[in-house]
Amino acid sequence: MHRLTLTSARQGLKEKKFSALELLQSCYQRIDAVEDKVGAFVHQNREQAMSQAREADQKIAGGEDLPLLGLPIAVKDNICVAGDLTTCASKILQSFESPYNATVVQRLKNAGAVILGKTNMDEFAMGSSTEASAVHPTRNPWDLERVPGGSSGGSAAAVAAEECLAALGSDTGGSIRQPANFCGVTGLKPTYGRVSRFGLVAFASSLDQIGPMTKTAEDAALLMNVIGGKDPQDSTSADVALPDFVSTLAGDVKGKKIGIPREYFAEGLDTEVDSIVQNAIRTLESLGMETVEISLPHTRYAVATYYILACAEASTNLSRYDGVRYGHRSSESTSLVDMYENTREEGFGEEVKRRIILGTFVLSSGYYDAYYLKGQQVRTLIKQDFENAFQQCDVIVAPNAPIPAFKLGEKSQDPLQMYLSDIYTISINLAGIPSISIPAGLTQAGLPVGVQIMGRHFDEAGVLNVSHRFQMETDHHKKFPSL
Repeated sequence: MHRLTLTSARQGLKEKKFSALELLQSCYQRIDAVEDKVGAFVHQNREQAMSQAREADQKIAGGEDLPLLGLPIAVKDNICVAGDLTTCASKILQSFESPYNATVVQRLKNAGAVILGKTNMDEFAMGSSTEASAVHPTRNPWDLERVPGGSSGGSAAAVAAEECLAALGSDTGGSIRQPANFCGVTGLKPTYGRVSRFGLVAFASSLDQIGPMTKTAEDAALLMNVIGGKDPQDSTSADVALPDFVSTLAGDVKGKKIGIPREYFAEGLDTEVDSIVQNAIRTLESLGMETVEISLPHTRYAVATYYILACAEASTNLSRYDGVRYGHRSSESTSLVDMYENTREEGFGEEVKRRIILGTFVLSSGYYDAYYLKGQQVRTLIKQDFENAFQQCDVIVAPNAPIPAFKLGEKSQDPLQMYLSDIYTISINLAGIPSISIPAGLTQAGLPVGVQIMGRHFDEAGVLNVSHRFQMETDHHKKFPSL
C-alpha cells in the first residue's frame, strides 16, 4: 500500500479495499525497513498519527468524502504542527514544541490527511544537500553514498523511498525542485503568495514558499487544491482565485509554446543532464507543443543577488533566537551579552552562522546601498526577464541542476560550489513565479534527472497541465529505487 499514489490510495479507501489505519501501518512498516539507510525523518508522532487514521476510518464509514481523508503525508520540520516538535533540524530549537498548526497543516487536517512525521532538512532550510542538518545527513535512496539535495532533502527522500505517499517541503532558492530532481519525484514551488507562509519558520520572507512533493503531477494538483488560497493570517498571501487544479490537468497542450532559455544550456551543464532534458523537450514537442528560443540575460547575476537578499533576510529573521524567549539557552554565561553569544554559538551550525554573517554585513552601515539595495534592483531586472520571456511562450523548460546528485561530503567544504548547485532554480524565487521538477530519466549510473517547467505568476494550472501530459506519455515517474 505504501507504493500507491495519493490518487490511487484515495480510490482504494473509498472502495474500502483497505482502511486508513492499514495504509498508515504499511507506511510505518516501510519506514522501519528502510529508514536506518535513508534517514529521511527527524521524528514521528506515531500515536497521534494512529489516532488521526482511526478518526479517518470512522469518517469514511460514515460516508464523509474529504479530499485527503486517511492519506498519510509527511511535513518538513520547519512547518509547525501543534503539539509536535518543530526543530528546523537545529540544536537551537531541538526541544521546541509548536503551540499551533501552520495554515497548510490545518488545511491538510481539515481535508482529512494523516500527518505521519516530520522530515529532515538543512538547518533552517539553509543548504542544498541536507548535510547541514544538526540531526543527521539524509541519504539519496537511489544511491546511499549521494545526497538527496536540499534543503527539503528529507521530504524528497521520504517520497522516493516510499515511506509516505507525499510530503510538504519549502522552497527559498530551489529547496523543493532540486531535491525532487535528485530523488526522482515531483516537486512544485508555487507562485509566491499562492500558499500561506503562516507557521513556516522564516528563512528569507520574500522568497520562502511551501509546496507539495509527490509521486505525480496529479497528486501535486490534489495537494495544491487543499493548501493553496488566501489566508488572512499571512499578509503576503495573495487574494487570487484558486482554480480546481485537478480538473485542469487533462487539457490539451497542442499549440502551446515552450521557451528554451539559452542561458540554461551553456557551459557547466553535464552532458547526460543536457541529453535527458533535450529528450523531455522532444516528448513535449510530440504532444504538439512548439519551442522558441528565449533569453533570460540577467541569469548570471542570480546567485550573487540571491545570496545578498536571502542572507540579509535570514540575518534579521534569525535574530529572534537569542536564548531569552524560547529554544536553547546557554548555561555557560556570566552576563546577558555572554548568554546571547554562547546561545547562538552553541545552537547554530556552520552554514547558518555563515549566512547570518553575510547578511549582517550587507545590511551594515556603509554597505547597504552597495549590496542590499543593488541586489533589490537586480532582482527587479530578473523578474522583468521572465515577464519579457512569457510574452513569447506559455511555459519555460530547463534543467533543475547542472549535475545529477553528488556524493556526500563532495561540496560540503566548498560553500561556493554548493551555492552554484542552485544556479538554475534561484532566479525563479527572485521572480516569484511557479515552477515544477518532474522526473525525466536516469543517467547511465542510475541516478534520476528531472526537467524544470516554469510558468507565469499564478499559472500553476498551466505548469501542472504540461507536467501531467508529459507523465501520461512517459514512465519516468513510475520508477523507484530498490533499496
